[in-house]
Amino acid sequence: MEGKIGLSEKDRNFRYGMIKGRIAETLVEELFLSMGFNVFRYGMENTIPGVMDLLKGVRSDVAHEIRRMPDFVIQDNNTRNVYFVEVKFRANGNFKRSDLPKNYPYHNALIIHLSKKHIKCISFEELEKGEEITPTSKNYLGNRPEFTFDKEIIKDFCGFALKFFKEV
Repeated sequence: MEGKIGLSEKDRNFRYGMIKGRIAETLVEELFLSMGFNVFRYGMENTIPGVMDLLKGVRSDVAHEIRRMPDFVIQDNNTRNVYFVEVKFRANGNFKRSDLPKNYPYHNALIIHLSKKHIKCISFEELEKGEEITPTSKNYLGNRPEFTFDKEIIKDFCGFALKFFKEV
């Protein structure tokens, strides 16, 4: 298109959201790596590079399935257990079941939620039961029974999140 300069408002918002998501994913990835977990990028943008741009505006069953892929597969080196992990950033500190697609297929996934102040975690099953993450809820990542964490490292990463997301 001749004469067009800069991004449209819709494209700007899409790209801004993608950048926030990637920062959140990188923080979670580095957190798990720093504690000795195996971390495998699993989400659509990693499995099929470039697919995000191809799927913009596409409404099909295949497109919906690709969009719903969790971000990571994480393996605990001590227990050898493997987990699907979905990473979400919400500036307001809230996350509930309706924030995931209606037919979200990964019922065994853990959702790691970053806000400006905390890193929290909730399972899909807990969301299905009506539990949710709020700014005052106590579902901190360091308290999850699936993982053994050094809570001081988590505090460091909360500090990183605060620095990266303070203007969001």
